Amino acid sequence: MVDGFETYLDTHAGEAQLLLERLCSQPSIAAQHLGMAEMAELVESLLVGAGFNTRRLCVEGAPPAIYGEQRGSSPYTLLLYNHYDVQPAEPLELWHSPPFEPTVRDGKLYARGVSDNKGEIAARLSAFRALRGTSGELPVTIRWIIEGEEEVGSPHFEAVAERYADLLRADGCLWEGAGFDVAGRPTLVLGTKGLLYVQLDVQGAGTDAHSGSAPILPSAAWRLVEALASLRAPDGRVRIPGFYDAARSPTPAELEALADQTDMETEMRRAYQVDAFVDGLTGMALRKRQAFSPTSNIAGLLSGYTGEGVKTVLPARAMAKMDFRLVPDQDPQDILAKLRAHLDAEGYGDVRVSELGSAEPVVTPFDDPFVQRVIGIAESYAGQPPSIAPIIGGTLPLLGALRRHVGVPGLSAPGNPGYWASGAHAPNEHIRLDDLARAVRYNCHMFAGLAYGCCIVS
Repeated sequence: MVDGFETYLDTHAGEAQLLLERLCSQPSIAAQHLGMAEMAELVESLLVGAGFNTRRLCVEGAPPAIYGEQRGSSPYTLLLYNHYDVQPAEPLELWHSPPFEPTVRDGKLYARGVSDNKGEIAARLSAFRALRGTSGELPVTIRWIIEGEEEVGSPHFEAVAERYADLLRADGCLWEGAGFDVAGRPTLVLGTKGLLYVQLDVQGAGTDAHSGSAPILPSAAWRLVEALASLRAPDGRVRIPGFYDAARSPTPAELEALADQTDMETEMRRAYQVDAFVDGLTGMALRKRQAFSPTSNIAGLLSGYTGEGVKTVLPARAMAKMDFRLVPDQDPQDILAKLRAHLDAEGYGDVRVSELGSAEPVVTPFDDPFVQRVIGIAESYAGQPPSIAPIIGGTLPLLGALRRHVGVPGLSAPGNPGYWASGAHAPNEHIRLDDLARAVRYNCHMFAGLAYGCCIVS
């Protein structure tokens, strides 16, 4: 039995915050190749300091993934996944304090990456220190991989998982990401949607022209807008033939989980600063649409002059970036082929389509023994059933690689101190410090519970 870690945490209050501030003070922006080597070195040193044997998992073209392993007192083996890279901090002028100078205001800690995903690294490290400081060893064997490319789509994780599969095998895997809801219920996430990310390019005339030539020269901007309009009906339904053919309907267990979730509509409207959701959705209809509807989203548009004032120009080029979020059984490569076929059939064969990223949807079934074990631990910790999300709208590209090469069942449990309004990827990203302390305590209960069952002594 693990006994006394609550006392250890009380006497080491503030340790997790210091770790997190250290992590967030080091920039690590994969998209800009900024600070990645320094961040990898810092992460490895922190794992060594927490008792892990470490090595660097390297593949060509990628920053190293840091791997740590530490034997536990029970035969249970748990794989943890995190990432040490963060999103770019721009636009810098919208930050109220420098993004890489962690700052406390009103009980909140502000910094880039503080929620996504360095807060969880700090919370897990602090939990391991508490468990070792209490009993001298961990209750379970931990295998921990912390990569440096998640925020750019984990393009090399497939190669890492294939090359180092034996190191990553475990009885279960905890991904990054979940926390507690407004009712204090632990949240569990069993899967993520798939993704197809593409860029559409149109070339009109060979060069920009005076807009007075619009009656006789092709407009790349209008051509692209018309092509985009062909992809989606006014009611939001995707018009690509066959787009929905493979989409799996939710199971009765998944629908039951949605119905049991805590009502978060007020908090979501406040966080996103909207008066209502699309089509006036509310209740179960809103949750079902959010979880199980595939999407066709315009992520960015660029053409012509977008600066201050007036420039009467006929653009020669136009570009759009799009992401398609996919539900179970949809294949991103199949959707890419259908997109190309649709554009050709509609007369837009001149619109160039470039794939920028893809990932399949991954969902761990409710009846998996690992899922049931974690549900029991979460309920024993909180004294009430967890709120379970069968699938969320985000994507973790690495999950498909783990499923193919390692085969370990996984989910997200409440080890992350972020919350629904943390502003991950946005200016002024932050966490509430009380949530950081709770994340550390929950992690201690989680790791001990996996070794000894749901009822643990704290």
